[in-house]
Amino acid sequence: MSTEVDEIEVKGPDVTTENRLTKHTFSFLLSKIKGDRVIWAIVALLALFSFLPVYSASSNLAYLYGDGNTFSFLIKHFAHLGLGFGIMYWIHKIPYHYFKGLSIIMLPVIVVLLLFTMAQNTTIGGANASRWIRLPFVGVTFQTSTLAALVLMTYVARYLSKIKNKEISFKETLLPLWLPVFLILILILPANFSTTAIIFSMVMMLVFLGGYPLKYIMIILSTGVLALTFFVLVAKAFPDSFSNRVDTWVNRVENFVDNKDTQEDYQIERAKIAIARGGIIGTGPGKSVQRNFLPQSSSDFIYAIIIEEWGLIGGVFLMLLYLLLLFRLVIAAHKCSDVFGKLLVVGVGLPIVFQALINMAVAVELFPVTGQTLPLVSSGGTSIWMTCMAIGMVLSVSKERELMKKEEQSLGGNIKKKRVEEENPLEILSEAL
Repeated sequence: MSTEVDEIEVKGPDVTTENRLTKHTFSFLLSKIKGDRVIWAIVALLALFSFLPVYSASSNLAYLYGDGNTFSFLIKHFAHLGLGFGIMYWIHKIPYHYFKGLSIIMLPVIVVLLLFTMAQNTTIGGANASRWIRLPFVGVTFQTSTLAALVLMTYVARYLSKIKNKEISFKETLLPLWLPVFLILILILPANFSTTAIIFSMVMMLVFLGGYPLKYIMIILSTGVLALTFFVLVAKAFPDSFSNRVDTWVNRVENFVDNKDTQEDYQIERAKIAIARGGIIGTGPGKSVQRNFLPQSSSDFIYAIIIEEWGLIGGVFLMLLYLLLLFRLVIAAHKCSDVFGKLLVVGVGLPIVFQALINMAVAVELFPVTGQTLPLVSSGGTSIWMTCMAIGMVLSVSKERELMKKEEQSLGGNIKKKRVEEENPLEILSEAL
């Protein structure tokens, strides 16, 4: 009897030590991540959830382009997410005021990259992929327009914070604000209309929230519509002067309006069949049938596969996650006392939710086929990396708020009013320019 008691007494401390070690490890990991913990949790949930639909939907790609092994696509998706979370962690450690100067430095780099992308005319799998460039030595393809959107939104937020509470004329803003915006949009438009439209819409929303005069916004909107109309007419008159991507997105819009029977219509019909098969509770993970017929089942139309396998419950749950992310973005922007921080959160965070809603709308034919992925859920490296970079910037803003609160508590409220950007050489550069 005493032996049994001794054994229990020996085992007891080991279990307690294990629990303490686990708690210590968990606390250590939590101490390393800063910013809004709810946003961290949402991003982690979306990433974890993405493995099942990506693994299921990649069977079609494995059959067409591989040896039938879907596990390699799962490993590739894991690598993309791993690198994405590494980028997010690294970015959220940077004080967000540094992004002011970085946006000015990166703007000419982005223009050069977009010009190089247009000149390279990449093909992937025998198809035109003029939106991508292939990085030398590593053989990785990269979509430059997504990075351009992130840099441009940061640049616009920087400029709006600079002219806040100042009387400005429309002429004064043409060169520093609208020239970079329209230059980048013009370089993206021939290959990617949907991304151009999203960037332009987000810029319009940002300048409106940033207090830019409404009458000037109407002038820019009118100019944008006229420029797009002129471009489409020129593309129709001289079709050989542009890449076939122009014909692709023009035909998508025309077919959506006229309801013609095309390849895009075939994709939409298959997506709607998948949604109808899913019903309320779905057919079950890995039991999708339409994944074998949808050409972009793991990227553009992954939401239809999710509903087929997880039903309306899974689809609504995923939508609620994105709406919760939107709610936390609004809170992060509201809590930030700096104008640039507020505009940065809105400028780089809101397009993520907007893109997710567009992807869902395409699956149910509320929008024409756009080629926009479901952020953090669809397969694809560039989309995941740029989304994680944007989330990292948002977390950097929310982190600064936490640091200020801790400093106020430690100093008993007697905090020296010395701004971070005064010690930032990149901020000094941006103010000088």
